[in-house]
Amino acid sequence: MDSEILLDLQEMIIEGDHVGSRELVREALDAGLDPHTVLTQGMIPAMDVVGYRFQTGAIFIPEMLIAARAMKAGIALLQPILGASSAAPLGTAVIGTVQGDVHDIGKNLAGLMLEGAGFKVVDLGVDVRPEQVVQTVRESGACVIGLSALLTTTMLNMAGVIQALNEADLHHATKVLVGGAPVTAGFAKEIGADGYAPDAASGAEMARMFALEIRAKALSA
Repeated sequence: MDSEILLDLQEMIIEGDHVGSRELVREALDAGLDPHTVLTQGMIPAMDVVGYRFQTGAIFIPEMLIAARAMKAGIALLQPILGASSAAPLGTAVIGTVQGDVHDIGKNLAGLMLEGAGFKVVDLGVDVRPEQVVQTVRESGACVIGLSALLTTTMLNMAGVIQALNEADLHHATKVLVGGAPVTAGFAKEIGADGYAPDAASGAEMARMFALEIRAKALSA
């Protein structure tokens, strides 16, 4: 019975049914399912499917946004319970569009996918200065930073953020992912970023791997 609820919940999210998603989360909680189980075994796998379909071209941005809305509808019920329990998010991810750039569609998609992957997301918005990132990382203990740029002129400011993190001695404890239309894997390596994401789905997947890696190192230390 419990597995059926979780499978039905996955289907609701994949289909983008935000009403059905919310109802099934409530049903799962009423049935006594642990809220963390609902998140990790019901909701996150659904967004994994959505991310894969987006990466392979089976669906496009509108479908992904609809699925993300269904995910958020269910998370809205879980958040108060998870916040009051010992269940913790995978980690904190800080995202923003770099200084001089006001484009936010890619960043917003990344935020939705990161939430779907189990992260607490701190969205700094657009035109973000390096010192804002440093301050937020220091205050939040973020394990992942996602930087976006849509212009060849502003993507150079990603290097400034990484330099600021290095100067603040914070880069060793967090991973920096970069993305956006003009950004390439070669550019990411050149500026010292830890990863390059060609789209929101792959960015969330890479962020999750980084978070698990950081957690494993902390436990073995």
